[in-house]
Amino acid sequence: MTATTPKASSALPNFCEGIQYFGEALPGFETYGANPAIESGKVAIADPNDPVAVYQTLLAADALRYLTLQITGSKASGHPGGFASQAEAYAALVMLGYKNIITEVGHHAPGFYSAMFLDRSLEDMGILTVQQLRDRFREKHGLLGHLSGYIPGILAPAGPLGQGQHFAMSAALLHKDKLFPFTVGDGGLGEPYIMSSMAHFNTAYPSVTNFLPVLVWNGYSQEHHSMVSLKTNEQMTAYWQGNGFAEVVLVDAKEFDDQNQAGDYVDSTAFSFEQRLAFTKAVLLGVDQAARSALNGKLTVFIIKQLKGAGVHARGSKSHNLYPKDTLDAPHIINALKERALSASAWQIVRTNAERAGGGPAAKTVVTEFELPLPDLGELPLEEYAVGGEPKVSTTAMGRLVGIVGKKDPNFLVTNADGNEASGIANINQALKIIHPTTDDLYNQAPTGQVYEPLSEDACAGLAAGLSLMGARTLWCSYESFAINGLPIWQTVTQAMAELRRQTPSTITLFTAGALEQGRNGWTHQRPEIEAYFASLMRTGNVFPLFPPDANSIQACYDWALQTKNKGIVITASKSPLPIRTTLEQTRQGLRDGAVVLHEVPGDKQVVFAVIGDMTLMPVFEAAAFLETEGIGAKIVSVINPRRLYRSNDTAWDTCSEPDGGFLDDAKFAELFDGDALIGVTGGAPAMLEPIMLRSNSKRDTFAWKRGETTASAGELMAFNGLTAEALTKRAIELVH
Repeated sequence: MTATTPKASSALPNFCEGIQYFGEALPGFETYGANPAIESGKVAIADPNDPVAVYQTLLAADALRYLTLQITGSKASGHPGGFASQAEAYAALVMLGYKNIITEVGHHAPGFYSAMFLDRSLEDMGILTVQQLRDRFREKHGLLGHLSGYIPGILAPAGPLGQGQHFAMSAALLHKDKLFPFTVGDGGLGEPYIMSSMAHFNTAYPSVTNFLPVLVWNGYSQEHHSMVSLKTNEQMTAYWQGNGFAEVVLVDAKEFDDQNQAGDYVDSTAFSFEQRLAFTKAVLLGVDQAARSALNGKLTVFIIKQLKGAGVHARGSKSHNLYPKDTLDAPHIINALKERALSASAWQIVRTNAERAGGGPAAKTVVTEFELPLPDLGELPLEEYAVGGEPKVSTTAMGRLVGIVGKKDPNFLVTNADGNEASGIANINQALKIIHPTTDDLYNQAPTGQVYEPLSEDACAGLAAGLSLMGARTLWCSYESFAINGLPIWQTVTQAMAELRRQTPSTITLFTAGALEQGRNGWTHQRPEIEAYFASLMRTGNVFPLFPPDANSIQACYDWALQTKNKGIVITASKSPLPIRTTLEQTRQGLRDGAVVLHEVPGDKQVVFAVIGDMTLMPVFEAAAFLETEGIGAKIVSVINPRRLYRSNDTAWDTCSEPDGGFLDDAKFAELFDGDALIGVTGGAPAMLEPIMLRSNSKRDTFAWKRGETTASAGELMAFNGLTAEALTKRAIELVH
């Protein structure tokens, strides 16, 4: 193919400004490119067998490849190879009218941006031309290197592998009449969560099959051959069937190759034009078959087998990303762009089809561009227990409210990998039922339940956080010690929520059975270091770890969390019966101010204890009582919402959508924490105390978790970690003398 500069092209559409090379019309363009295959007023092609539809699907695939390479080349950075190897599949989905497309592969970002540009979604960001597309790629307030909720038309973020299926399944559960395809790479297929999470979801929701994995089987991962590159087509088909997929549609480019390319993976862009059309037709028909199957109740996968880097600057893993040498002036990039160059008329046809498909730009049509209607919960019936009365289990008190929320909101879902009964929240199962194909009243199981229990924290966090991102209310419950396995996707979602252009319910968690309750289970169940993770996330501005000290407090915390938007709320509480130390109103104050005073006795000297947690209060109250016998005053402050105790410039709150700029001022901070000595106490990571230690000018120290051990009681475990009344008293006296 010969290529020309823009000056040699006539009737150049405005959006093409910035395209460096234009090609001559492809063979048959006068016949098959005269009019858009998607007619005006229609949302898809009429017939995937139509030669016009096939021809224009090929044009769309080449346009996607060209833009993907040119925008990555413009910064000599980014990832063109993986997306390029499935461009026909993406183009086919769009031509068939499906635009709610997600990806498990963050490296497909430049291809997705190219698609959003072609259908005019990016005009909402002020990106009207290819030049602007190039300029804004991998730039601040532009098109960041991996997908984000900030980009118009993009349904979900993508970065870490093994996450995309959660978003697709979440969307499918909420919108059963729409198809949610998601691309997954064969390099990422080795993530253990992808197949197992889909298998459990299918068992729990056998009728929800309207999510469609599109496996990009190109033989390579990021830096080497993929681990499934030696599988035969029969083996790959059997693999998916063995994981519960009733329909496996596989299109292998090798079967269309007329250029005698070596190896099992070939590049369809090297075929003769006739065979390129034949391959494109097979993909279009295959995608159509797979989409119809998924929408009609069959768990389905579409597999496109084509060499990584097909149609761009390199092949195999060498095509994965660009390096500083891979500029738009480099001969190999220039040659690749010229190979893919389209005529100005072809660009216009591709643009028209893209904007008509699905009823308009993705930014105006996909489900995440609209807020999901939510039932009004009204005022939750909180049950206030008498301060100093009978000890109560915090988690059970919250569980009662969770059941009420589920009864009022049919989309509400609770997820738990380790069992609600073990966390003192059996009442959630009793009220909402565990989703299970076997109905059993003894175990609170029913096929139509609202409690999702895969034995995988990733699957729990993934579906709960994914549903929240898609607009629904959820609760992820976990043992504190195991939750770390689900945090990567939870963090991805909270970060996406910080930049969303719409409101969505906060993603809420309940972490129970803290280290201090797990003495006899030993160190395998004692991992409160997770709190350091949340302490770091507080600085993002939209993550709020909450530490209710009792059964009254946890109800007020959950009630507050339900009313927030676009945040990550982490509630950590014990499952043991503990004293009631606060009123509901005190916790509401603690949620506003960050902390609340539980106990105060004056003395010649004043020691302030800033305490995070509920069980940790026990040795502190003991220490305070002893200090008071020595004439030393003691104040015990329960830190409920530590994010409020930072200074406003310590966090990025003002960069978040739905910004929360509530921070305790210096005067009130001094009221709470000023004394002759300050001792921070936590049964978890000391990092959670940072907001207080940053601002205090008192002599101070911290008592915190060190490591786990097998013990017979919480007291013995606290003693092992130095969290005893004796140690606290001794240090307090040292600090004030």
